[in-house]
Amino acid sequence: MEITLTVNGEKVTADVEPRTLLVHFIRDELRLTGTHVGCETSYCGACTIHLNGEAIKSCTTLAVQADGAEITTIEGLADGETLHPVQEGFWERHGLQCGFCTPGMIMQAAKIIEENPDPSEDEIRHGIDGNLCRCTGYHNIVKAIEYAAAKARGEEPEPAEWETV
Repeated sequence: MEITLTVNGEKVTADVEPRTLLVHFIRDELRLTGTHVGCETSYCGACTIHLNGEAIKSCTTLAVQADGAEITTIEGLADGETLHPVQEGFWERHGLQCGFCTPGMIMQAAKIIEENPDPSEDEIRHGIDGNLCRCTGYHNIVKAIEYAAAKARGEEPEPAEWETV
């Protein structure tokens, strides 16, 4: 089947098998490998992207279901050389360990902040509960999202614990 969609601002037309998962189309056909394949059951969230502005797990969505859609992947989140506030937050607050969950976490976090510019710690933890970090790095992930929310609001983020010693 032929599908046409906009990926990271660029129009893409391709022939796909009807059973092709969106995550495989993104990685294998478009060569955008920042979207990770983890569980392929929507449990881990490593494949999270934005589809028409909503954070979705691309491992349980067929590519043909995205026909006509607008998709943003981790590669399209930054503004050129300027990192998205969430990407900056993960860098500044060490919100990653092995990095496998990071693209999905960042995409989910960007949606959390878009919907609630001043989320509490509980709201952040609830918002990322569908994304798993196998390294148990949640403390710094939450701190990274708090940093990003402050930056997105135009505020100076609180200093990190190691900066206040």
